[in-house]
Amino acid sequence: MHPQTPRPARRRVHYGADVFELQRFSNGTRLLTAPQSEAQSTCVMVMYAVGSRYETDETGGISHFAEHLFFKGTERRPTARDIASEIDGIGAEFNAFTGKEYTGYYVKCAKEHVPIAIDVLGDMLLHSLFDAEEIEREKGVIVEEMNMYVDTPTAYLPSVYDRLCYGDTPLGRDIIGTKETVGAATRETFMRHLARWYVPARTVIGLGGAVTTTACSLVEGLFGTLPAAESDPPAPWKPEPHPRVRLHHKDSDSLHLRIGGDGLPLLHPDRYAASVLSAVLGGGMSSRLFTEVRERRGLAYYISAQHGQYVEAGSLFSQAGVDIKRADEAVTTIVAELQRIVNERVPDDELTKARNLLKGRLVLGLEDPRSIVGFGLRTTLLEGAPREVPEVLAGYDAVTAEDVARVAQMLLAPEKLRIAAIGPIDDEARFEALLA
Repeated sequence: MHPQTPRPARRRVHYGADVFELQRFSNGTRLLTAPQSEAQSTCVMVMYAVGSRYETDETGGISHFAEHLFFKGTERRPTARDIASEIDGIGAEFNAFTGKEYTGYYVKCAKEHVPIAIDVLGDMLLHSLFDAEEIEREKGVIVEEMNMYVDTPTAYLPSVYDRLCYGDTPLGRDIIGTKETVGAATRETFMRHLARWYVPARTVIGLGGAVTTTACSLVEGLFGTLPAAESDPPAPWKPEPHPRVRLHHKDSDSLHLRIGGDGLPLLHPDRYAASVLSAVLGGGMSSRLFTEVRERRGLAYYISAQHGQYVEAGSLFSQAGVDIKRADEAVTTIVAELQRIVNERVPDDELTKARNLLKGRLVLGLEDPRSIVGFGLRTTLLEGAPREVPEVLAGYDAVTAEDVARVAQMLLAPEKLRIAAIGPIDDEARFEALLA
């Protein structure tokens, strides 16, 4: 994720009967509107082009920690209760999220309460106190969050796999940081972080659902008048040599694992083919992995496949929870399915089903104001402009069996496969042999 190229002040992007409209204020802040004509609610979302990808060894977890502190009080609303009470008073949905390449904050409310939602969200993000005592108190909360996270295999497995794929780089480290980095954070740590990354040039505000000119004016009054500021991108990510196996020991009766190969960066021209490939493998209850691993052999309770992407890297993988007593059979069965798609052409009917699954899930997922505005903001931040939904649908439709075969051979060649697992296991050589 890097500073985007300059664009016209407004850009309209069609998806069905409504449009995305992207407006750039004079200070560099962008406003994305995603109106839905029949909507009775509005989602107000603010997203910043910063996440754990932007942190150093010493500041690991600071983006996530800051997300917590924005809810703790402002000059006008001094406590977390003051903020929460005002949002509860309008019956709104209120939350935030931190990823590796972006951070977001949102309020979703009935359309008549949008001015309150904008005022509260703007107050939090522009006037939070970051009180030193509150920082110290919240450290304990985050450490408990870490403990809960590590204790939940399905939640922690992505971190184990990312460390396997991306090593000791910002992409490979946990979003939440470590107990040491969180414990060392001070108010000055946060002030430096916000001054560098929470700037107009890295900010996009979204209004989705019922959108009015009044709401747009309120957003501009709060965020469009801030002093203009730029920030340099982080150092480019550089791949590191990595082992083929990474295990995290946890006593249990099950094994949670990811098996995968290489992936494609976010804007790679073959990204649609990689998505179709993952859908054929594990995109639904009739996919190859679900049918073979769960239905025919009864080896897993859940299994899926995904093409995970970052701006500079990616990985195509299968994830499953399997009986520890049949772990070897599960691994070899998954590997065999990955190799089958490398060696055999996908039939036309299976290809059509995978394309339709991806298109259907996209369309259904964008019916909600929060979903559509989140989609628009993510693509704006990471790609420079909101991606057109018809463009995505056409991208899936254009994928051929030859494309899937070529991408499968590129990403899932036997020597590229790797495995990360959580369970009562320690023998890395055993799992490396299974990959063969």
